[in-house]
Amino acid sequence: MMLPSPEDLAICSLGECRFPSPLQLGAASGEYHGDFMSDAAKVRFHVELENLDTRPDDLFFERAGPRERLFFDPATVRAAIVTCGGLCPGINNVIRSVFLTLKYNYGVPEVYGIRYGYRGLNPAHGDGFIPMTHELVENIHLHGGTFLGSSRGPQPVEVMLDTLTARRIDMLFCVGGDGTQRGADALSQAARARGLPMAVVGIPKTIDNDIPYVFRSFGYGTAVEKAREVIAGAHAEAKGAPNGIVIVKLMGRNAGFIAAGATTASQEVNFAFIPELPFDLDPPNGFLAHLEKRVRDRGHAVVVVAEGAGQHLFGNLPVERDASGNIKHHDIGVYLRDRVIAYFRDRQIEANVKYIDPSYLIRSVPANCDDAQLSDRFARYAVHAAMAGKTDLLIGYWHGLFVHVPMRLVTSHKKQLSPKSSLWLSVLAATGQPALMVNPPTSDAGPA
Repeated sequence: MMLPSPEDLAICSLGECRFPSPLQLGAASGEYHGDFMSDAAKVRFHVELENLDTRPDDLFFERAGPRERLFFDPATVRAAIVTCGGLCPGINNVIRSVFLTLKYNYGVPEVYGIRYGYRGLNPAHGDGFIPMTHELVENIHLHGGTFLGSSRGPQPVEVMLDTLTARRIDMLFCVGGDGTQRGADALSQAARARGLPMAVVGIPKTIDNDIPYVFRSFGYGTAVEKAREVIAGAHAEAKGAPNGIVIVKLMGRNAGFIAAGATTASQEVNFAFIPELPFDLDPPNGFLAHLEKRVRDRGHAVVVVAEGAGQHLFGNLPVERDASGNIKHHDIGVYLRDRVIAYFRDRQIEANVKYIDPSYLIRSVPANCDDAQLSDRFARYAVHAAMAGKTDLLIGYWHGLFVHVPMRLVTSHKKQLSPKSSLWLSVLAATGQPALMVNPPTSDAGPA
């Protein structure tokens, strides 16, 4: 990851904030129960220094929060919410909190939900707008999924913008991952090119936890909790048969946060594999030799693998992409299962191998308490930003504080799990697996 410049962290504004906020907050500390947030409030990009003489103190995120002066007159605002990409615990919580904040805190008269992601902004797919009411959203946070529906893939930016303009939408809240935020960035730039005062604000949604500048995205904690429950069952299955081996495949296309989080939460996993680290299968130092030793010593094993791990093992097989342009990974879980079965069979070692893929189960459940709280806060900070006329930004979560992150910075790369991080070191400590299961490189050169 390249270090951003101060200009990279600058937030776009639609213009002068001329309207007083209706929120009952104070302008000075202690005046009321809470205070407005000044644009001068910043959060350091760097919070750790290896050398105290180093002073990288010129990089700051703008801190999120309610502003005392607003760009939009709340009484005339029309707002819309769209949810895109895969499901994630907490989406309905976000929708509900965005609506409640707009309606009851700011007094916004019209809020719309957009059906089935960005395709709901393309008239070719029909009218995707739903007028939102309190009765409509009252209990949606108790359910998984998104009551608005979702879809993958882009739609023509100018067509979407024409639809929003025809509906006189002033602000659009885009709930989704990196593909969604690329679309939000394109919409925001197109609106500015037309001179339209439209605020486009992103809310980060991914159970993979791979959005940069978001320490923890909503839904991740629930996914880890549900994955831990699956691993508990896998452990019981493994111990319930002679030389029982259970392989659990978890979500994690490009980042291994769910696999690592569930492993450390469970403490019953013996091997964990993530996209960030390569591994070999064959002896002497490949996974299969270590698995054999584990089974001989302890009589069972539990293996967790992220969906994006081990893709190098498939060689030059053709690669496909989904509607959002993401690589559709080959099924590493089934591949590992078949290789394990073949390895133990060839060595005439009894092995009872089972395979579990709970991917869609853990992403479609309601949010747990922590994620419900996190969803609510992301939503409310997004509304505060939009009302103040801030646009082309995502609500980030940086070292325990909510910040405004320029969309172009969010979409520049994906966050990944560092093999040097405390989380991965905890995985190695919990599993006892080798730090690397890679064989020495072989040389094709003959004797000198």
